[in-house]
Amino acid sequence: MLRSCGAPKGSKQSILHTLFRKSSGTDMNSSSFTIARCIVLSLIITECASFAHSPMKMSTSGLENSSDRRSFVARGGNAVLSSILATTLVPNPVKAATLPPTESKAPYFELPNSRQEGTTSLSSLVESGKWTVLYFYPGAFTQGCTMEARGFQRDIDQYRSLNAQIVGVSVDSVEKNAKFCNSEELDFYMLTDEGGKVSHLYGSSLSIPGVGTFPNRQTYIIDDKGNLRWIFTDVESRIAKHSAEVLGKLSELKTT
Repeated sequence: MLRSCGAPKGSKQSILHTLFRKSSGTDMNSSSFTIARCIVLSLIITECASFAHSPMKMSTSGLENSSDRRSFVARGGNAVLSSILATTLVPNPVKAATLPPTESKAPYFELPNSRQEGTTSLSSLVESGKWTVLYFYPGAFTQGCTMEARGFQRDIDQYRSLNAQIVGVSVDSVEKNAKFCNSEELDFYMLTDEGGKVSHLYGSSLSIPGVGTFPNRQTYIIDDKGNLRWIFTDVESRIAKHSAEVLGKLSELKTT
């Protein structure tokens, strides 16, 4: 039976508690469990989809060299580890990290965009004269992130009527984000936050030892002056109606 060192026997959360404590020096709170659960489940979906489309099969007879065998074992191991971690998590929707203050300047950023036209900065978004809905998501092509993007795309004309633009942020590569936008026929683009530095600035990052750093699913409304006006933290449990809620808040902020 897999257990973490020094953890109480039978504890469902013992593995992640130990990993989190070693990496951060603190105990893993309920908020961190919520975010980690979403990320790990997304990883499981991505890993399984990738494996299903791979020429490798469950039999290792087609693996002709040691490099292929190592790759096969590593991919299988990642999926198994993700499954184990996911079963140790409990859902407790609480906000996760220290957030930047509203009614003050939004944290500055400049990141590569999925249109492969160089970088997009906070300054360039403000210079457009539009309000910005900046949303952070764990990973392209996962179920929740696809649903969220489709919601924004469905309502894109309403955002335009409010003089607002949609911009997504994840740690996915420029190429992956571009494929995601093309696949979903999105009229907005994504930014690549390699290493999660901007996610951290916006209080929307989580690091999982052995897995990496990912953004939590959070949305920020930035006005045409570059001020951070509103933050949506409980997005994960409200994805289906999230865009409608953002539109409602955007309309309210623009009339006050």
